[in-house]
Amino acid sequence: MKKVKADPKGVLTGVHYLDGDFAIAEGALAAGCRFFGGYPITPSTETAERFSARIPKVGGVFIQMEDELGSIAALIGAVWGGVKAMTVTSGPGFSLMQENIGLACMMETPLVIANVQRGGPSTGLPTLAGQQDIMQARWGSHGDYEVIALAPDSPQECFDLTIEAFNLAEIYRVPTFIMTDECVGHMHEKVVIPPAEEIEVVERKWYAGPKEEYLPYKLDKDGIPFMIKAGDGYRFHTTGLTHDERGYPVINAECQDWCVRHLCDKIRKNADKIIRLEEDEIDTAEVVVLSYGITSRVATRAVQKARQEGIKVGTLRLITVWPFPEKRIRELASLVGSFVVPEINYGQIVYEVERCAAGQAKVIHVPHCGGWVHNPDDIYNAIKEAVK
Repeated sequence: MKKVKADPKGVLTGVHYLDGDFAIAEGALAAGCRFFGGYPITPSTETAERFSARIPKVGGVFIQMEDELGSIAALIGAVWGGVKAMTVTSGPGFSLMQENIGLACMMETPLVIANVQRGGPSTGLPTLAGQQDIMQARWGSHGDYEVIALAPDSPQECFDLTIEAFNLAEIYRVPTFIMTDECVGHMHEKVVIPPAEEIEVVERKWYAGPKEEYLPYKLDKDGIPFMIKAGDGYRFHTTGLTHDERGYPVINAECQDWCVRHLCDKIRKNADKIIRLEEDEIDTAEVVVLSYGITSRVATRAVQKARQEGIKVGTLRLITVWPFPEKRIRELASLVGSFVVPEINYGQIVYEVERCAAGQAKVIHVPHCGGWVHNPDDIYNAIKEAVK
């Protein structure tokens, strides 16, 4: 996959004071995103506002669609038209996008969706924090497929991980999610945007052979098909139906097996390349606090307090949530006594930790139903319980 330097037109180099939502927009522009189709929804609207204000100076298109169904459909069309594209939403809008997310997975359409999570279900808490869509990102649409999801814990990471999300989407031809939350989305902090020549972006994997030989789903040696731009004179077919390498529907179990294995294996077989974790004092830990997003910042206070009392506690922050770091959790489960898993939901990622720990280590969940962040003392008390 070819890497190039970012287009300076999209890079607002300098030191800024931005919230996470604005930082996502700046990251998208730096990554080469030139199409945004979206629909306003709290607490994500600021990303759309920032993109719409900036895109006339950069060269691209912002369109406010009639709803979230239209938004994701517009993204799919824009990508096949040759541009990088993204949208942003929150819980109810994310639910509406799921059918077309499945279509994007089957069509192997590289695009980016940022979900600034809030409390649910239904309309829930539009202006308050949650981490309740984290499983929906993985399992929200029907059928078997794999996606990539990243969880920033700061406005700086909103910028950095948005660029990474676009790069991963292009490398693996897959929808990629930025699973942030209301706190990080509305948090204002210093964001450093480097010069364009210091930002590497992945170019789309364009087909360069004879037009009459192009097959939209013929796998290259890396297991990823080439793309072309609709309207450039290629005769091609793409569909949400089970299809062969020509993109034509083939309705039988054999073709389904080929399709599904490819959609899953292109991520599973490259999981070690995709997954990013942040670990601290793991080697000597008796307890590991596993967290992501805003909760990782709250957990830091609890961990510091526990360490002051001599408790050997390490931290593992999920930067990549999907694919899940199964291998690392299994390794740690054989080395530590307990995992403590705080998250702003009533139990989601904790079940993945339990599955991977497989009884080798105790798993203690610290739930929070949304509306605000944890009290650090609740996490601290769970750490103390873990070492009893």
